[in-house]
Amino acid sequence: MAMAAMESGRRSLIGLRIGAFGLMALALIAAMLFSIGAGRFSVDVPRIGEILLAAVLNPDAAPTQMDERIVLLVRLPRVLLAALSGAALAVGGAALQGVFRNPLVSPQVLGISQGAAFGGALAILFGYSGFVLLGMAFLLGLSALFMVGLLARINGRTEVITVILAGMIVGALFAALVSVVQFVADPNTSLPAIVYWLMGSFSTATWPRLWLAVPGMGLGLLAVWLLRYRLNLLALEEQEARSLGVNPDRERWYIFVAISLMTGTSVAVAGIIGWIGLVVPHAARILVGEDHRALIPASALLGAAYLTLIDTMARTLTAAEIPLGVLTALVGAPVFGYLLRRHFKETNRT
Repeated sequence: MAMAAMESGRRSLIGLRIGAFGLMALALIAAMLFSIGAGRFSVDVPRIGEILLAAVLNPDAAPTQMDERIVLLVRLPRVLLAALSGAALAVGGAALQGVFRNPLVSPQVLGISQGAAFGGALAILFGYSGFVLLGMAFLLGLSALFMVGLLARINGRTEVITVILAGMIVGALFAALVSVVQFVADPNTSLPAIVYWLMGSFSTATWPRLWLAVPGMGLGLLAVWLLRYRLNLLALEEQEARSLGVNPDRERWYIFVAISLMTGTSVAVAGIIGWIGLVVPHAARILVGEDHRALIPASALLGAAYLTLIDTMARTLTAAEIPLGVLTALVGAPVFGYLLRRHFKETNRT
């Protein structure tokens, strides 16, 4: 009887998760279609379907009509880049919260975002844009990770607390360097560009920029997904994880490198977009539970839908585009506060 009840419970859980993933996938598709059609020049969903189908069947044909050019050349690469960035940031937050066993951790804790921001700000200061800006942001983000690694490794071991402290130190250092760049920047030319870029935007999204971002974010997402079972073991106490055959130091650095790849690429193409890695994993955890085998793909789907809608709000609410960092903070802070209160209430109840 007990075995039958357990099997019935397991099947019920699988059914609930399949239903939850179906709803999240539908929500993402709906968000992307809405975002492609919304704007000053609106395009209805059936027309979007016709344009996308024609582009798939005849990829060499150049768009000639206004709605085709808006959908294929302007909004589609922007929506795909926003969805990819949202998935990367949310998965990075979920993975770090599992590694550190702390719900308040996000990719910014390792200083990667601040390092990438310094690289991008430096490129704008010297008048570079495009691939040079992306390259410098990505390289400085990786440099921040290596600095954290050097600072955190003491006597051949890397403890979680030393990684957090090293991340805070490196993040503060690069934040100060960004302030130095802003201080010396020309207030009439480069300073407004640096400030606007730092607040986050997908307004410069193009197909080349999307294809540049796909390898970094795609490899990072794939690596974290392959390590999803290891994340469950890393969420245990360190001695317990070692007894199960896991080398916590090595596994953590695999995940850190993957997260730095995703975060550095995201900052390079869109600036600093906060709160995604904090808020979205909590919402995903409510839907599918703590198991990282379900939590990682759920965070990716929810993060992609969330940032797609936030970007649509940023470019449609007012005549001038609102920086993404402002909207994610306005939406994310109260939502995170509510989720945090609910989490602690449930924890105390149990």
